[in-house]
Amino acid sequence: MLSKLKDHLIHNLPFLKEKKLLLAVSGGIDSMVLAHLFQQLGYEIAIAHCNFNLRGEDSNGDEQFIRDYANKNNIKIFVINFDTKRFAEDAKLSIQIAARQLRYSWFAELLQENGLVYLLTAHHLDDSVETFLINFTRGTGLEGLTGIPQINDTTVRPLLPFTRIEIEAYAKENNITWREDSSNASNKYLRNKLRHNVVPVLKELNPSFAASFLQTLQNLQQAQSLVQDAAILIYKQVVTDRDNQKHIDILQLKRLPNYKAYLYQWLIPFGFTAWEDIYNLTEAQPGKVILSQSFRLLKDRDVLILEPLQQNDVTIYVIQEGEEQIDIPVRLKLNQLNKILDNSTKNMLFVNNQLIKFPLFVRKWQEGDYFYPLGMKGQKKKVSKYFKDEKLSLTEKENTWLLCSENEIIWIIGMRADDRFKVTENTTQILKIEVL
Repeated sequence: MLSKLKDHLIHNLPFLKEKKLLLAVSGGIDSMVLAHLFQQLGYEIAIAHCNFNLRGEDSNGDEQFIRDYANKNNIKIFVINFDTKRFAEDAKLSIQIAARQLRYSWFAELLQENGLVYLLTAHHLDDSVETFLINFTRGTGLEGLTGIPQINDTTVRPLLPFTRIEIEAYAKENNITWREDSSNASNKYLRNKLRHNVVPVLKELNPSFAASFLQTLQNLQQAQSLVQDAAILIYKQVVTDRDNQKHIDILQLKRLPNYKAYLYQWLIPFGFTAWEDIYNLTEAQPGKVILSQSFRLLKDRDVLILEPLQQNDVTIYVIQEGEEQIDIPVRLKLNQLNKILDNSTKNMLFVNNQLIKFPLFVRKWQEGDYFYPLGMKGQKKKVSKYFKDEKLSLTEKENTWLLCSENEIIWIIGMRADDRFKVTENTTQILKIEVL
C-alpha cells in the first residue's frame, strides 16, 4: 500500500509535497495508518486531535494514546477538549453534526494560525460508499451521488481510493496499533447500519464491487461537472445578481427544457432540500417564502428572490437636536433653514421644525403604523395599505425606514411625507432633511 499511495500522491496530489500538512487523527485505524504512511514518506506533518468528551474515560484514553504517539515520533501535536453535548444542545444540533462543526472550525483556525497549508483526513473508499448509500436512501440529486470529494478547498483525503481491507492489511503488516471506538459496532446510526448490513451484501453480489463502485463514482463526478458547466452557461440568461440578492426570472426559467434541474443546480449550494416546495413556488402566490438554514427564497411577482436570512432589525436609531448628519441605517443630512431654497423631491423633505419634537427616531415600519399622507387633505392611512397601493415588493417593504417624532411618522423615507408636518406660508423654522 505504501508504494500505491506514493504513486497516487505523485500523480494525483503532487501539490502536497514540500507543504506543511495537518493530519486529523482520532486514534482509530484509518487515521493511524494515515499518520504512519505520511511519516514514512517523509512529509512535514503535524497532528490534530479532538477530545469530544462523549465516551468518558475512553475519550481521555484516545487523547493520551495520540499524545504518546506524537511524542514518540517527534511530531508536533495540537489537542483540544470540547463540551460537545452542551454545544449541541445550545445550537440545537445532533451530536454528530455538532462534533463535525466543532472540529472543522478548529482545524481551520490551526491552519491559519500555524502556517499549515492542507488538512488531511483519513476517509477511504468504504466511507465514500456509505456516504453514497446514505444520500441515496434519503433522496438526493446527482451531486449527492458523487461520494466524498478527494479535494475540497484546503481539505485533502489521500486514502480515498483505498478500501478498508487494504488499510487493515497495511496496519497488520506494519504492526500499527490503534484505538477501537465501541460506537462503531452499534447500529444506532444509519452509517453503521449500512456498513454492517448492506455493504456486505453488495460485496457478496459482486466480488469486484470496490473497483466497480470507484469507476461509477468517477463517471458520476464527470457527469456532475458537465451539469455544472451547463448550469453556469444558462445562469446569466435567467439570474440577475443585485447587491446581496439573486433574482431568478420565472418566465425565462420556464422556457428552459428541464428547468427544474437548473433550479436545483443553482439552489443546492444554499442549503435547500424541500425541492417539491421549491418547484411549486414558481406557481405560488407572491409573498410565499421557503427557508434553508441560512437563506430564504421569496416569490415576488414573476421573480424568485434568493437572499441571506437576516434578523428583523428592531433597532431604533436616534437623531439628537443639532445633529447634522447620520450614516446608519440610512444617510441623512439635516439643516435648519428660515425659508425653502429648493423644491421637495423624493430624497429631500422640508418640514415645520416647530411641530416636531427631538430627539427624532429612525426605525423600521411595523404592522399597525399609520400616517396622514401629504396631499390627501388630512386622510389617515395605514402604512401597509400605502405599500400595497404603491405595489412595493416584499423586499422593498422590508428595506423601508420611517422618520418619526415621538410616535408620529414624519416621513416614509424616500417615499411620502406626513401632511401634519408640512411647511406653510406661516412657517418660520424649517428643517431640511435630505437622503445622501
